[in-house]
Amino acid sequence: MSFFEEKNAEMDRYLENHASAEPEILRKLRRETFQKTTQPHMISGYQQGRLLTIISKILQPKNILEIGTFTGYAALCMAEGLSKDGKLTTLDVNEDLAYLPKKYFAESEFYNQIHFKLQDAKEFLKETDEIFDLVFIDADKENYTEYFRLIKPKTKSGSVVMFDNVLWYGKVLDENPKQKQTQIIKELNDLVAKDEGFENLILPLRDGVNLLRRK
Repeated sequence: MSFFEEKNAEMDRYLENHASAEPEILRKLRRETFQKTTQPHMISGYQQGRLLTIISKILQPKNILEIGTFTGYAALCMAEGLSKDGKLTTLDVNEDLAYLPKKYFAESEFYNQIHFKLQDAKEFLKETDEIFDLVFIDADKENYTEYFRLIKPKTKSGSVVMFDNVLWYGKVLDENPKQKQTQIIKELNDLVAKDEGFENLILPLRDGVNLLRRK
């Protein structure tokens, strides 16, 4: 849930009404996600989806990696900016939900460019020798610092990496959080800010997006 969605619904509607239109396939996917999943709030929202699309279209990446597919909304948003010979690899471990992203990937115009893998992301990153132009990470928060460590050698100058949910409903302001996930997210944000290999900015969009660019 976004900050404005929770604190000021009127502002949230204003932001959506003044963003580019959501493609029909994404509208259908978002609706089905809310109908058929128990945690539909995990989907990338309308506004965040448009951000992913714009960044992807600016970069025109040849190689995209997503960690945490859920129902496939963010993957389809980023696929809009893929170069004609580009590839998007999206990883998840939820076999029960896999039918939903598979369904929409098959319906999309990018069906032959999206590679959906049911595989642990840490294992994938340790095995692959691919270099990625754009990376979006929105999976198990307790592995965020490990993902950051593993993804660094898989990027090049100009690569963009995005971590979702880095404000964690405002819990990052807690000085001594008890929740492990909050501790890890705070640690990630500190690591990124101090890493001289990247420049970054946390966008207060939805639940916070840490936007990184490899120098």
